[in-house]
Amino acid sequence: MDWHQTLFELIDMRSFSNLWFWIALAVMWSTASHWVLGVPFDMIQRAGRKGGQAEADLEDLVRINTNRMLYIGEVSGLWLLGLGSFLLTMLAVLGFFYDVEIAQAVFLLFLPMSLVGLMSMRTARLLRAEDAHGAQLRRRLVRHRFFVQVIGMISIFVTAMWGMLQNLSIGALHG
Repeated sequence: MDWHQTLFELIDMRSFSNLWFWIALAVMWSTASHWVLGVPFDMIQRAGRKGGQAEADLEDLVRINTNRMLYIGEVSGLWLLGLGSFLLTMLAVLGFFYDVEIAQAVFLLFLPMSLVGLMSMRTARLLRAEDAHGAQLRRRLVRHRFFVQVIGMISIFVTAMWGMLQNLSIGALHG
């Protein structure tokens, strides 16, 4: 058996019928909702329960990650926004105008994650402006996580519906 054939059987270019796509989607949203601005959610919970050093560690890690995100946004934010917009537009045109299924799948992964990225930048700016500490900081992080999960649920639902429509329409063509 040719290794090209084996590779393409393992990595099916028809994304919505491929188990690896759905695993990647689940892992992506699980990871996005666990890491809140680069801070693991269990650390936020531990800081709320124990306080003290756990609270100080949370505040330090949030400060470090917030400063890093805001620095990247200040230095190269416009370039990243332009490049991201170009890539999303290219994927949308390839996927939905030229009917390239892999482009549709990648678009449905990247569009909601770009919204999460913009929301993370907004939350980082709010945290710096509020100089949030303690309970206020934890509330802001939990609220951010909640909205990431809402975006994730909507994204998974839309992707599943679009994927089923694609699989049914391809099945109707070949059936």
